[in-house]
Formats: sequence, structure tokens, C-alpha cells
Amino acid sequence: MTLKKKRSVKSEHLYAITPKSKQWSQVCQFFRNHRRLKWKTIRLMTNGTKRKRMEFRIRSTRAYLRHVGPVQLVCSEPSKRPESRRRYLACNDMRVTARQIMLGYRLRWAVELFHKSVKQHLGFEEVSTSGFDSVISHVHWVYCVYLLLHMSPPGVSDQDKSLGDKQRQLRKYIEDKKKRRLLQKLTRFGGVQQLKDEIRLALGEVA
Repeated sequence: MTLKKKRSVKSEHLYAITPKSKQWSQVCQFFRNHRRLKWKTIRLMTNGTKRKRMEFRIRSTRAYLRHVGPVQLVCSEPSKRPESRRRYLACNDMRVTARQIMLGYRLRWAVELFHKSVKQHLGFEEVSTSGFDSVISHVHWVYCVYLLLHMSPPGVSDQDKSLGDKQRQLRKYIEDKKKRRLLQKLTRFGGVQQLKDEIRLALGEVA
């Protein structure tokens, strides 16, 4: 999990010798007080279309998180912009490494971005049904649309980063496809008559 800088933590040594209700410190102050912890540089791949390596500095130690218990604490920041985007992470699995915690956080952040995207562009929250089965169907349809948009159908460029751009590109492609179909039909022998018949049929169905 990510921690706000005011979350209360305590070192293993203090936790063993002090009352459990005293001498807790904020996690940001905790790492200031433990400057002996050495910085370690790690490199992680980005999740975008252009695969790049990002460099981070991290410090890690074992401690106690209030109302949670023993955890591994990680303080991380980008090497090029120190302290501007500092993050505090905690994991209660004591077997994993600090690098694995960072990788887990990046995977979780990708899930957060996914939910933000489907809420903003695909109506994930706009459920007007009362039955639970209908809600499940709505969720499944949203997921299907998301997957289809990321399959990059013809006419939709892989370079488009946002879901909104993909939607606009796909809408334009579909509209152009309809126009191409009409133009193709007009170039056939008897195409004008076929088109008139289709229009009459459509008007008859509307009527």
C-alpha cells in the first residue's frame, strides 16, 4: 500500500521497549531520523507505448505500522527529481524485496489508471439498473469495449495514448467506412438503383 506522509510508524527496536501507545512518528519524519539507511538505485520499465527505463532511489527497512503490524517500509523518489514525487510504501509480506514492492506498486497504479479511464470515457459508473445481474452485464460490456479499443482496429493508431483519442479515431473510422461503402456501391453497375432501393427500404422500415 501507499502511505500518506503522516501515517504513524515505529522502528522494531522502539516497538519492543516502549508502550504501544507512545513514541510513534510520522513516516516522513521516520526516514529523516534514519538517515543511516543507504539509498539504492533501481531501474524499472515504464508502462507506456514507448518502453523506457525510469530510475528511482529507494531506502527500505523493517518497522511497525500503527493499526497494521510489522511491515517493510520503502521510501522512493525519482533520481532526476528528488523529493518532488517522493512515495512511501508498505508491505506486510516480509519475504519480498524492496524492488518487488516497487514493481507491485507500479502494477497496482496501472489498475488505478484503468478504473479512472473507464469511469471518465466508458460510463463505468453510469449504471441505472437495480438488478445485480444487470450490473454485472454492464461491467462486462465496459470491459469488452475497453479491450476492443486497445486492440487497435484498422484506422486507429497505436500512438494515441488516451482512451478519448482512441474513441474519436474509431468513430471517425466507422463514419468513413460508411461513406466508402456508399461510394463503392455507386461505382457498381446499377449502383444508383441499388442505393435508391436501400433508401426506400430504410424509409419503409421507419414508417
